[in-house]
Amino acid sequence: MKSRLPPLPALRDFIHMYRLRAKKILSQNYLMDMNINRKIAKHAKVNENDWVIEIGSGPGGITRGILEAGASRLDVVEIDNRFIPPLQHLAEAADSRMFIHHKDALRTEIGDIWKKEPNRPSSVPWHDSKLPQMHVIGNLPFNIASPLIIKYLRDMSYRRGVWEYGRVPLTLTFQLEVAKRLCSPIACDTRSRISIMAQYVAEPKLVFQISGSCFVPRPQVDVGVVRFVPRKTPLVKTSFEVLEKLCRQVFHYRQKYVEKGLKTLYPPEMENEMADELLKKCRIDPTTTSIKLGMEQFADLAEGYNEQCISHLDARYILIRAPSIKLLEERLRARGTETEESLKKRLQHAEEDLVEIEKNPTLFDKVIVNDDLERAYKEFVDLLREDLEKTKK
Repeated sequence: MKSRLPPLPALRDFIHMYRLRAKKILSQNYLMDMNINRKIAKHAKVNENDWVIEIGSGPGGITRGILEAGASRLDVVEIDNRFIPPLQHLAEAADSRMFIHHKDALRTEIGDIWKKEPNRPSSVPWHDSKLPQMHVIGNLPFNIASPLIIKYLRDMSYRRGVWEYGRVPLTLTFQLEVAKRLCSPIACDTRSRISIMAQYVAEPKLVFQISGSCFVPRPQVDVGVVRFVPRKTPLVKTSFEVLEKLCRQVFHYRQKYVEKGLKTLYPPEMENEMADELLKKCRIDPTTTSIKLGMEQFADLAEGYNEQCISHLDARYILIRAPSIKLLEERLRARGTETEESLKKRLQHAEEDLVEIEKNPTLFDKVIVNDDLERAYKEFVDLLREDLEKTKK
């Protein structure tokens, strides 16, 4: 039997009662239709006795849907102070089933939430067809959706965090354009880096679309709800970082031949030889484009590139970053060479790198902070010269 909540104010009244207004700076949009909130919980396949982590609960619309679906425990992660009182109101009505974590989702290891809970559902081996009685669900602010899904896909690939417990499904909202990219098939114009990163480790499915008119304030775009079920075995054997680096370079030149993007993986004096060697080994036409490459071909490229790094290059991963995202945006806008779309992608990638380096300081062999551009350039050139000297010996 579904779990009924005691009588509560309607969601619109709830928002008015606590004087909640969406913040544009946080890309907040409230989903007001409780039928859709319940539909999200239904498509996430929340059942009685399941445990759920909800990311970005806001005023608690989807939260209600999850509780009504019968979840025996719900942990909500919310950064905005204004939402804590209404969420506490919901928690009191939920009869000890709901717990609030006042944290930033991007900087929260959600796997730690249940780590010390002895009564959590049993873990399920990854090779098992059965899924754990656990879920991660969220109506994400648009400004964190992409970096957050990359973070979760990375954790999924390493079977860490909540994915220590098995193939925990993930159900999240995205701008419809991003949702379509995540699920994009081969040779489709929407196919991109994030398509490969999602599909190699999970099976993403666009379960339904939501009109922007269902949100307050109304966004300029529609929204897609995507459910990710982790694969028993990833389709690519290399590390997440190697595949992501390859995809980032290849899709950066999505309108050009794949050979163009591959060359940027190597030092200038080696790019022609190494890119040609990789393409021949993988039996890929150098004049094809990135969107026409299947997952098997990306697997071959990633594994071949990884072998080259080990045998030829003694590769080092170097991160060159601005002192802050704000300063990076100022510099890029001052150049005047970026479109709004490319600027957004550059800033998104930079934010992802900063989150990862904070979490894992050993991820890069060298981090250069370009607060002083001349000094940073000299430091980078010195590293290149050092590597070139090694290749001559």
